[in-house]
Amino acid sequence: MDTHVLLLCLVPLCYSFFSLFKLILRRRGQSCYMLTYECYKPKEETKLDTDSAARIVLRNRNLGLEEYRFLLKTIVSSGIGENTYCPRSVLEGREESTTLEDAYEEMDEIMFDTLDKLFAKTGFSPSDIDILVVNVSLFAPSPSLTSRIVNRYRMRQDIKTFNLAGMGCSASVVGIDLVQQLFKSYRNSLAIVVSTESFAPNWYCGKERNMMLSNCLFRSGGCSMLFTNNLSLRKRAIMKLKLMERTQFGANDEAYECCIQVEDEQGFRGFCLTKNLVKAAAQALTMNLQDMVPKMLPLWELLRCFTVSLRHGKMKKDLTFNILDGDLNFKTGIEHFCVHPGGRAVIDGVGKGLGLNEYDLEPARMALHRWGNTSAGGLWYVLGYMEAKKRLKKGDRILMISLGAGFKCNNCVWEVTRDLEDVNVWEDCVDSYPPKSLNNPFKEKYNWIHDESLNFARFDFSNLSIN
Repeated sequence: MDTHVLLLCLVPLCYSFFSLFKLILRRRGQSCYMLTYECYKPKEETKLDTDSAARIVLRNRNLGLEEYRFLLKTIVSSGIGENTYCPRSVLEGREESTTLEDAYEEMDEIMFDTLDKLFAKTGFSPSDIDILVVNVSLFAPSPSLTSRIVNRYRMRQDIKTFNLAGMGCSASVVGIDLVQQLFKSYRNSLAIVVSTESFAPNWYCGKERNMMLSNCLFRSGGCSMLFTNNLSLRKRAIMKLKLMERTQFGANDEAYECCIQVEDEQGFRGFCLTKNLVKAAAQALTMNLQDMVPKMLPLWELLRCFTVSLRHGKMKKDLTFNILDGDLNFKTGIEHFCVHPGGRAVIDGVGKGLGLNEYDLEPARMALHRWGNTSAGGLWYVLGYMEAKKRLKKGDRILMISLGAGFKCNNCVWEVTRDLEDVNVWEDCVDSYPPKSLNNPFKEKYNWIHDESLNFARFDFSNLSIN
C-alpha cells in the first residue's frame, strides 16, 4: 500500500520534472546568436568632402544669406568629418530630379555588397537562409526589397521574408527583435537582417531650417547581419542576445512630430527635425530603461541607488526613482555602450543621462565623425569601431541604444562570446582615431559666407572652383 501511494506521488513529480526539462531545452533553442555582421563602405567617388559639400550648398538657389550662415554653423558643429559619403545623384547635381533607378542603384550597392561579403566570410549559401528581414524607412518599392534580394541570390521558395518601412533610425533593433520572436517558432534557423536607408530620392532642396538639418547629418551606409538559434553553431557566434526592450512613445504629440517627413510651403519634401527631438529622446530612453534596468543591473546596485534616492529625497510616491538622475551606475552591469550616432546633441544627452565618460562615448562620436548618421545602420559602425580597437572581450556586455522617428527607443543587451578584433570597415583609418579635433574644416575654407557685408543674392559664383 505504501509503495503504491509513493508511486502515485512520484508520477506527477516526474511529469513536472520532464516538462521543466523540455521547457529548458526549448528556450535554449530560442536563443539568438549573432554569427557576423558586414558594414558597407561606399565607393571613394561618392565621398562628401568639404569642397563637395560646398558645391551642393552653393547651387541651392532657394537659400539666402541667413540660411547659408545657418548651414555653415551647423556643418562646423555637427561632429561630422569630411570623409562621409552621400548618394551619387546628389554629388552629380541631380538631387531635384532623382529617378527610381537612382534609388534602386543606391540600395543595390549597399545590400548586395554587404551580403556578398557576409556569404563569403561565413561560407553559408543564400539557400541556407531561412529568414530575411530588410529595413529601409523611406523607400518601399514593389516588389519589395526583400524580393529583390531573393531574386538576386535565388533563395529558397519557403524563406520567410519581411520588409520593414517607416521605422526610422532604430529599425535595426526592431528587425533583430522580429528575428528573435520568429526563432521561437522556427528551430535551427539562419536569419539575415539588412539595415540601411534611402537618401537619393529624399534629399531636401528647400530652405526650412528644421528640414535642412537632415542634409547636414544623414549619410550613406548600411549593414547586413547574420543570426542563428542553432546551438550547433553557437561556437562560431560573436555575440549572444541577452535582453531586448522596445518603447513606442508615439502617443505623445510632441514626440510624434519631432522627427517627421513632410513637405514645406514650396512643395519640397524633407525630414523635419524639431527642437523637441532631444526632449523626446530623453523621455523615451527613460521609459525604456525603467523596464530594462531591473533585468540588466545587479540587485546590489539597485538597492544602493534606492537607498541613495531615499536619503536625498528623490524617491517618488510609488517608491521609484529617476534612472537618469545620475545616481545609478550602469557600468556595474554593462561594459560597453553602443549609442546611436544620430548627432552630437543626442550623444551628449545620452552620455549625461547615463553618467558615461568620454571613453564610453568615443565609439559613437568617432562613428558620427567618420560615417555620419547612417540611420538604421549606424549602430554597427559604432560596434565596428569597438571591435577594430580590440575593446570587446569574451563575457563583456554591450548595451545598444537606438532612437528613431515615431518616436521610438529600442534597446538591447549583447554578451560577447569570444574576443573580437576584426578591423572591418575601419581598417584604413582606425589608427588615426580619435583625431585631435572633431570640427569640420568647412568654416576655414568658406567663412566668406558669414561675411556681414556680403550681398549674397548678387554674388557671382561662376569663378569659384567649386562650381
